[in-house]
Amino acid sequence: MTETDVRAALRAQRIEVPSWAYGNSGTRFKVFGQPGVPRNPEEKIADAAQVHAYTGIAPVVSLHIPWDRVDDFGKLASYAAERGVRIGTINTNVFQDDDYKLGSVTNPDPRIRRKALGHLLECVDIMDATGSRDLKLWFSDGTNYPGQDDIRARQDRLAEALHATYQRLGPEQRMLLEYKLFEPAFYLTDVPDWGTAYAHCLKLGERAQVVIDTGHHAPGTNIEFIVAFLLREGKLGAFDFNSRFYADDDLMVGAADPFQLFRIMHEIVRADALRVESGVNFMLDQCHNIEPKIPAQIRSVMNVQEATAKALLVDAEALAAAQAAGDVLGANGVLMDAYNTDVRPLLAQVRAESGLDPDPMAAYARSGYAERIAAERVGGQQAGWGA
Repeated sequence: MTETDVRAALRAQRIEVPSWAYGNSGTRFKVFGQPGVPRNPEEKIADAAQVHAYTGIAPVVSLHIPWDRVDDFGKLASYAAERGVRIGTINTNVFQDDDYKLGSVTNPDPRIRRKALGHLLECVDIMDATGSRDLKLWFSDGTNYPGQDDIRARQDRLAEALHATYQRLGPEQRMLLEYKLFEPAFYLTDVPDWGTAYAHCLKLGERAQVVIDTGHHAPGTNIEFIVAFLLREGKLGAFDFNSRFYADDDLMVGAADPFQLFRIMHEIVRADALRVESGVNFMLDQCHNIEPKIPAQIRSVMNVQEATAKALLVDAEALAAAQAAGDVLGANGVLMDAYNTDVRPLLAQVRAESGLDPDPMAAYARSGYAERIAAERVGGQQAGWGA
């Protein structure tokens, strides 16, 4: 790939940011409040627009329902457009209601299953109002003890709800099914891995795709294999980018293992799936508990950019030749040469060519936006993740 091609690919890259990243969040022990935190969905979108203003590649904001519920979603979409961004993925929430203690769509109680399905269908209505393409489903459903419920029956209930939701989608809309190894269920999770998600999506149809959350795997899992497999099958719909040192996610992407992020992006580049036209949606899914919200999102976008730039610099011809010759060290060396390249000067040039400040973090710090929202956003109820 020529330098011109690399620069063009970096300028065309798009990363979606989550509305909930700008609210207060924490652990099960404590949620730490910060000054200037948004009090409503409009202020979340305004903060997200700052990330796009300084990076140039984050023009889409995903919503989480009911955290971002408003009376008029069409009006909210217009508000986003006025600030240079648009509303993207609609994320469902069937895990923060007392009724869902034993599950939502897999609950043994038909009334609760109907309630959960009603929420999923409501979120498709919101997609219609906002012009969103993607509906993202994550289920905390599972059991804590052997014998607590019938494993096969729960899969039947899950399949029934997925089918009903899929049938409600419009012709240009997609269903993205996310998986997670464990938590909050500890004995059995109903969608624990990519194979389970893939099997359900395969039955549903081509507009049902798998989401890979980089924090939802067992330690040591080869995530790039999952990426390569799902790309090969045409079933990789989206990423939720983040980092984790042990089990769950929410740390800034690339913080725990930047080499893993590079390896993932290498598979993306190899499959020519970086392009927006590929259909793979690259999204951050992070809650910033102790670090400032907007700078953390800017830094996360930059981390993905750096991993992408390194992946674009891999000498594909040299790599293929070494692989064909069985040159183990040579092939690995090609990857390591790209990974060890300092791409920050290249990215600074690409930003400057796009009319942006070469250093987004410093530019945001100089803008005074953080001080302004801290002074203005006084009173009301700060947005939070609702734990």
